[in-house]
Amino acid sequence: MTISFRPLAHDDLALLFEWVHREHVKPWWRPEETFDEFAREYVDAVEGRDPTDVYVIELDGRSIGAIQTYVVADHPEWEALLQVGPGVAGVDLLIGEAELAGRGLGPQILRAFLHEVVFARADVHACVAGVEPANERSLRAFAKAGFHPVRDYVEDGLPHRLLRIDRQSPATNLK
Repeated sequence: MTISFRPLAHDDLALLFEWVHREHVKPWWRPEETFDEFAREYVDAVEGRDPTDVYVIELDGRSIGAIQTYVVADHPEWEALLQVGPGVAGVDLLIGEAELAGRGLGPQILRAFLHEVVFARADVHACVAGVEPANERSLRAFAKAGFHPVRDYVEDGLPHRLLRIDRQSPATNLK
């Protein structure tokens, strides 16, 4: 089994739109209703005008989901909410194929992504994720990947749990 990541391209937007509207993903991503609204949110990232790096997750060459990362400080509103300081990246993960969700791929994907992408940046010393406490599947995946809870916060009127992993964590195998 080979997990790989490739940058999101314009041709991937329709598939990403489909994934975020699937029943197992939609409650947690709350996507825009029309494709045009949705695409506007991602085109700047695809074209390099937004500092968020979005990737398609591939499992043995099959596109199965998406993962994105960004330096929290590059998004002032997000930094103001989280107050994590410089050198901290954020990560968001979705497994778009329902039959692959809940099968232990999430932690493997997160560990590979941390190693290959997030902590490959010398200026990043920690990574955080915000997960709704009701999203138990996601909380388990992040915990198995080595993230630990930091605190709870409210985003868009909904409770979230801030999870964190540091470069020096034994789970990252990076020093």
